[in-house]
Amino acid sequence: MDADMKKKVLRQITYGLYVASAAHEGQMSAGTVNWVSQASFGPPLVMMGVKKDSGLHDTVKKSNSFIVNILSADQKQLAEDFFRPSTVEGNMVNGHAFTTGSTGGAVLDEVYSYFECNVTGSIEQGDHSVFVGEVVEVGSRRDDKPLEMWDTGWFYGG
Repeated sequence: MDADMKKKVLRQITYGLYVASAAHEGQMSAGTVNWVSQASFGPPLVMMGVKKDSGLHDTVKKSNSFIVNILSADQKQLAEDFFRPSTVEGNMVNGHAFTTGSTGGAVLDEVYSYFECNVTGSIEQGDHSVFVGEVVEVGSRRDDKPLEMWDTGWFYGG
């Protein structure tokens, strides 16, 4: 298989950009993720891919929960701010204000929508794990267009 062609074709799969978070025993982790999709209507299940060597991965595994903050089309910088390891100071994570969700992770004040999940299963293959979570809480502050990977000029995967 031609490696360049593989990248080109696989990068045509549409992705949003999100900031996921989780907390366990006083440790909070948050990071930008793009592999998120609804997997079931009843019960409402979502699947999320997380890089195995990230702090977010370890925290999701330990807490068995996660929050997905849905970014607006104009929040590219917010996504960028979570490409690095998490730093938490008071009610700020990576310089962004948050409130604590019912599952313990960070719901970013700036985002227009979010959902919280309890992990019901996971698959660990390759360099990412896919966590399946049942949606247990949702919130929406306004309607907006979500940030999509294609609109940023960034290309991940393939």
